Amino acid sequence: MNKFIFTCGDINGIGPEICIKTINRFCTEKNSQFIFIAPSNVIKKLKHEIGFNFNPVWIRNHKLLPDIKGNVVFIPLPITKIKIGSPTSESGKASYLALTIAKEILINKNADALVTAPISKSAFEMGGINFPGHTELLAEWANTKSFSMMFLSNIFKCNLATIHEPIKNVSKLITKKKLETLFDIVGHSLINDFGLSDPRIAVLGLNPHAGESGKIGKEELNIILPAIKENRKWKVEGPFVPDAFFGKKMYKNYDSVIGMYHDQVLIPFKMICFDKGVNYTAGLPFIRTSPDHGTAYDISWQNKANESSMDEAYKWAKKILKLRMADTTKK
Repeated sequence: MNKFIFTCGDINGIGPEICIKTINRFCTEKNSQFIFIAPSNVIKKLKHEIGFNFNPVWIRNHKLLPDIKGNVVFIPLPITKIKIGSPTSESGKASYLALTIAKEILINKNADALVTAPISKSAFEMGGINFPGHTELLAEWANTKSFSMMFLSNIFKCNLATIHEPIKNVSKLITKKKLETLFDIVGHSLINDFGLSDPRIAVLGLNPHAGESGKIGKEELNIILPAIKENRKWKVEGPFVPDAFFGKKMYKNYDSVIGMYHDQVLIPFKMICFDKGVNYTAGLPFIRTSPDHGTAYDISWQNKANESSMDEAYKWAKKILKLRMADTTKK
C-alpha cells in the first residue's frame, strides 16, 4: 500500500479544508493510504463543517503506522486555537509540528510521499521558526543543498534559480556554479521523476531583453551564457528574453523552464494553470508536492476553497512515486 502524508498547513487558512476535500475525493482508491496530521480540534471542526466520506483510524503514535490498514489515518496534534483568517504564532507552531512528525514518518520509511498544505511565512516568524518556506526547511532536514523549487502542470514545468529572495539580492546570488548545479538537479529530476529520456531545458535571462548584449546588464554575458555554453551534459538553451519567450509560447518546446527569480516564471505559470499547478521540491530523497497557492485567509473556513491544486498535488505525488518505484525495480 502506498502511503501519502497530508500536513494541515496554516490552520487559520484553507489548508485543512482542501486536505479533507482531496482525501474525500480519493479515499476509495485501492492501494493508497492517506495520513492527515492536524490539531484534534481542527479535525473535529472539519468533520462538522465539511464532513468525511470515510471512517478514519485515529492514532497518537506515528510509530504504529506500519500496523494500520485503514484507507485514512488521522494523527492528531494538541488542541490549537483557531483564529480564522489571520496568521498567529499558534498556527505557525502547529503547521511546523505537523511537518516535524511527517519528517519522522518519512525517515522511518513509514510513508512514501508528503503533500503539504500552504503555510504562512508570517505565522512561522511569529512562532519563532526561522525558515521562509517549505522548500528551504525540507532541504535542510534532508541535509542537501542540491534542491530546486519546481512547478508542475500538464502545460509546462518551471524551476527557480533563486527562491524567496528580495529582488535586490537576486543578481549577486546567481553564479555560474549555481546554474551548473541547477542544470543537474533539473535534468536528473526530469529523467528520474518524470520519465523523460532526453529532456530539453530553457533558461531565461535576468535583465529586460536578456541584457541586450550587455547594454542592460552583464549577467547574461558573464554568468548565464557561459554556464549554458560550457554545459556538456544536458540539452540547455538560452538565455531567452522572458516576455517574448512566454508571449510566443516557447515553453511548449521545452521540458522545463529555468527562471532567475520567483515572479519571473510564477506569474506566467499561475496565469496559465493556477487551479492545476503544483509546487514540487526537486532534489529531495523523498517526494514532496504542494498546491501552488497560499493560505487564502480571505475565504478560510467558509467551505469555499477550490481544492483542484491539492488534487493535482496528490496526483503528481502518485505519478512520481510510480516512476521512482519502477526505476528502483529496473536497478
